[in-house]
Amino acid sequence: MESYGQGTVCVQGGYRPGNGEPRQIPIVQSTTFKYDTSEDMGKLFDLEAEGYFYTRLQNPTNDHVAAKIAEMEGGTAGMLTSSGQAANFFALFNICEAGDHIVSSASIYGGTFNLISVTMAKMGITSTFVSPDCTREELEAAFQENTKAVFGETIANPALTVLDIEKFAEAAHAHGVPLIVDNTFPTPVNCRPFEWGADIVTHSTTKYMDGHGAAVGGAVVDRGCFDWMAHADKFPGLTTPDESYHGIIYAQKFGKEKAFITKCTSQLMRDFGCIQSPQNAFLLNLGLESLHVRMPRHVENGMAVAEFLEKHPKVKSVSYPGLASDPYHKLSQKYMPNGGCGVVSFELEGGREAAGAFMKRLKLAAIETHVADARTCCLNPATSTHRQMTDEQLAAAGIPAGLVRMSCGLEDKKDLLADIEQALG
Repeated sequence: MESYGQGTVCVQGGYRPGNGEPRQIPIVQSTTFKYDTSEDMGKLFDLEAEGYFYTRLQNPTNDHVAAKIAEMEGGTAGMLTSSGQAANFFALFNICEAGDHIVSSASIYGGTFNLISVTMAKMGITSTFVSPDCTREELEAAFQENTKAVFGETIANPALTVLDIEKFAEAAHAHGVPLIVDNTFPTPVNCRPFEWGADIVTHSTTKYMDGHGAAVGGAVVDRGCFDWMAHADKFPGLTTPDESYHGIIYAQKFGKEKAFITKCTSQLMRDFGCIQSPQNAFLLNLGLESLHVRMPRHVENGMAVAEFLEKHPKVKSVSYPGLASDPYHKLSQKYMPNGGCGVVSFELEGGREAAGAFMKRLKLAAIETHVADARTCCLNPATSTHRQMTDEQLAAAGIPAGLVRMSCGLEDKKDLLADIEQALG
């Protein structure tokens, strides 16, 4: 649907019902699929025909929704996973193996940082983390001969730093490797990383895409432009025979447009089984249909809250790229001229005690570990997720004791501001 606007793709992308077929995407709640002959099924196992044989690998409901997300991002192929963490792991592990190396922005979600720095390290994949604000020289110095991918987040959770996508893409391509960008916070409504040089995009669909705290999930989308065969020595998994599929060479058989996602589905999903349930995919699609309407409201409320907090005497600092005073405002305007997201991070005067008191007095905003929901929610790391750390340890980690992360929902902004004002006391 390249000729249609983003809103139209949100509503109608991915699934085109034929005459007399269901208007809504059908939920194919089945683990298996019937075939008339063993030969018919054998063609599927040989990747000689399209179809389904076991939902652990693929399911029609999931594929319709993945196709919609791929259209929204401007990619050629996509797949759904059980979570955003699974999406990031699949995107990296699809091209990395023991002995390889990853360059990543240091300003990323803590769970993803641990995935790359600890869990994948146990698998023999090393990593180097760089500041998103690094110079080109510093970024260049992070690459090694065995580097296979560069990773970053469009808007980091919860630091709210903005990735200079072009800078990281140019460095990645100069070394013959793809740039993988987690685009969860802005969503393709507010930013399309492929237009700035990214090669693979991932999402935690649990967040804005679902938008209602109803279904955990993730997505991987391929731009379909990276030439794997031009760098065949770096990516043997895509450019040499896969003996588990009768010697298929993915990059040759499926081309630049489908090689990455086909391998990711037929190999990694086959072996790890991190599939999103068809029921969750159905719920995700309902969220996608209103995403283009919801995101402007999230941005409007986030901006209103950030501007209010910036002027309040009890607030020490505010991080929100939409603010003219924010160090990432210029990059935000470049990559997300219509705004980024509704998440605001701010530090209160008075530290841990002030933040705890503020949280207790909130009436509309719920205390949750979640973000990017229709309902406003917030979290003080020092009194919840990071409560085992001292104030000194928190400061060293860049998480002040008085920090509050607030995800502004879809409520009337005057009510949100009134709730924040009374909670600040």
